[in-house]
Amino acid sequence: MNRRTAILAPLALFALGSPALAAPIPLAQLSQYLNAITTVEADFTQVNADGTIATGHVYIRRPGRVRFEYAPPDRSLVMAGGSQVAIFDAKSNQPPEQYPLKRTPLNLILAADIDLGRAKMVVGHKQVDNTTRVIAQDPENPNYGTIELVFTADPVELRQWVITDDVGNQTTLILGEMKKGGNFPPSYFSITSEIQKRGL
Repeated sequence: MNRRTAILAPLALFALGSPALAAPIPLAQLSQYLNAITTVEADFTQVNADGTIATGHVYIRRPGRVRFEYAPPDRSLVMAGGSQVAIFDAKSNQPPEQYPLKRTPLNLILAADIDLGRAKMVVGHKQVDNTTRVIAQDPENPNYGTIELVFTADPVELRQWVITDDVGNQTTLILGEMKKGGNFPPSYFSITSEIQKRGL
């Protein structure tokens, strides 16, 4: 499975029946919700560009840190910390592939200050069934791809995202119940520590 595609590509959407003519949640309210998140963990289901499905657990610590632990038989690991993304292949004894976090659409929700109202950042904002869907890009580097965020209301909650990478591949991540406010050890997001732990 291509882990680069997994983290760079958008997530697939799911539809929940909803009232007609409902207005989407305002961008300012969504920005406020995202900025209020410090730490989150949740189970996830990932639908890859090739149709394969993976599951696992994600840890997020804003700003700039995330850890995707994939369940067996996969056991791969994708993590971001220190402005880098690292992809550890469980079947390889080689050092991880690494990319600048700023080159991935995921950077948009890991930023220290999220402002969805920023000029040219949001290229799509609509209500679909009972979800609000926002498509965002880096205003200065739209060629890096997009991330589509799917929210439900009352209360506002992020349910999934779809990342479309720079070559058009899409990856969908569907979040389970989110647990907020946890305290994760720094090593969860240290690429250097993970490399040393694995003896790579």
